[in-house]
Amino acid sequence: MFALTHQFLQQLIEGDELYTRVKKNVAPDESQGWTIVLMDRATRFLWDMQCGRKDRKLFQKAMRLLCQVIEQTGDLTLLTDGERRYGHLLFELCSEALRTGKRGRPRQTLPKGVKVRRKNKGSPRHKRGRKRPKYQAPYPEHPDTVQPVATTAMHANHLEAFHTSLRRRCATYRRQTNMYAKNTGRLQERLDVYWIVHNFVRVHFTTRQVPAVALGILDHGFALHELFLIQKAA
Repeated sequence: MFALTHQFLQQLIEGDELYTRVKKNVAPDESQGWTIVLMDRATRFLWDMQCGRKDRKLFQKAMRLLCQVIEQTGDLTLLTDGERRYGHLLFELCSEALRTGKRGRPRQTLPKGVKVRRKNKGSPRHKRGRKRPKYQAPYPEHPDTVQPVATTAMHANHLEAFHTSLRRRCATYRRQTNMYAKNTGRLQERLDVYWIVHNFVRVHFTTRQVPAVALGILDHGFALHELFLIQKAA
């Protein structure tokens, strides 16, 4: 986060989860192999890749990082597919009171410039028979927030494509094999290495740039041998 020294115009971030086995095959809700990924759509920069059990703690860790990004940006949009905890925890962590001078308790809204959009998968009905809307802005936004998101842009297709690439490149996520992760620590180490190579070394085939360069953090991408010359801060 120390590299974010100026204000970015816009961050359009997709959030989604990826699943793999850890140690042995268990029920998905008990597995430690869920991975939350937050990716900027324009530059393909990966903000976060954290693995663990799919619970509140894992989502909260990702949303705390996103709150730090919000402090450095004037316009941020979070897009998710169906999962409600992204927006719920983000609203819980960074919502602010909208003071209008009127009597009564101030209304809680997202910070100015922050938007959350969710595309609901399927169309399940509520108990009273109402259909759940396919596209939602589930939390109140600041009245000065501009640039509405078109419904055609409310998806995580780019992140789904990234998941396909990750399954192809990382054996622990490959389907129909026994090459699963032995424990979450080892799985997170592989994710950290992949995060570094993806963001700072490899040129993305769609943007033709290293994601960190496209985002403005670096002037040029690193070579692999240069990563081993970087000294760790004391």
